[in-house]
Amino acid sequence: MKKILVLASALLFVLGCSKEESTKLDEKSAVHFAAQRGCGSMHVLDEQLKSDPSLGSRMREIETFTQEAIASNRLVNGVIEIPVVVNVLYRTAAENISLAQIQSQIDVLNQDFNGQNPDFNLVPADFSGVKANVGIRFVLEQVIRKSTTKTSWGTRDDMKNARKGGIAATSPATNLNMWVCTIGGGILGYAQFPGGSLSTDGVVIDSRYFGNTGTATAPFNKGRTATHEVGHWMNLRHIWGDATCGNDFVADTPVHNGPNYGCPSQPHFSTCSGTPREMTMNYMDYSDDACMYMFSNGQKSRMLAIFAAGGPRNSFAQ
Repeated sequence: MKKILVLASALLFVLGCSKEESTKLDEKSAVHFAAQRGCGSMHVLDEQLKSDPSLGSRMREIETFTQEAIASNRLVNGVIEIPVVVNVLYRTAAENISLAQIQSQIDVLNQDFNGQNPDFNLVPADFSGVKANVGIRFVLEQVIRKSTTKTSWGTRDDMKNARKGGIAATSPATNLNMWVCTIGGGILGYAQFPGGSLSTDGVVIDSRYFGNTGTATAPFNKGRTATHEVGHWMNLRHIWGDATCGNDFVADTPVHNGPNYGCPSQPHFSTCSGTPREMTMNYMDYSDDACMYMFSNGQKSRMLAIFAAGGPRNSFAQ
């Protein structure tokens, strides 16, 4: 998993004697030294440095790595952590969204992909057995801003091309790039599925539907547009399979007639074979932000598969 940190035990003696080390003292020694702590770790280190000149260099590298990991909150244990680069293209002050608005979107992603969203408990009983904690963490790595004269960017990836006035992707093999701009044409956002060109890899979200504060506009003001698009980036299809009673390649999501809009009344049934109850609250439907609040376990398995060894996004899990 990405940035699974195993701190070198050799560095521990620099910080002093541990409780475990102190228990190695025999009972007699413990009594003798109880009044004053004594530790020979630094003496041992001094001797090691004299006998192995390269040790100092190695320890400095380890310490630099450790401090950077701590500062960037990358001390994870078996969790896939996705660094996010947000590229903001703006013509107006409103389009130049604040850092607070950007961070609110990262917070929403972390809630939605970890079953920590406040509305997770609203999942109907019919689906409570399959609602998923995906277990993927997102961290804001960098924000890049660029002024533009464009009033809208469309969906041809020009915002990702510096020669066309956009911002080129930053290390897309190990960063999720998100472009925030005015898309136009009634499009809230779009994503690239795994397998596409690295130069255009990532998701694009209209600034009016990014995060849950600032310029975020109802009914798409709870950050779920990005949750939906990142789902695509992780290889999820629309829940209706982009066809009447289509296939989204997930076993535990019901067959849908087509997309649902607004906040469908519950329960909402399909007219497809078996008339199943539709999972309108799934992030991969088209419901309003306030009315989508779950992934399924099948979707979780599909997403995690792309990070497995040999998967198209395995570089994020290293």
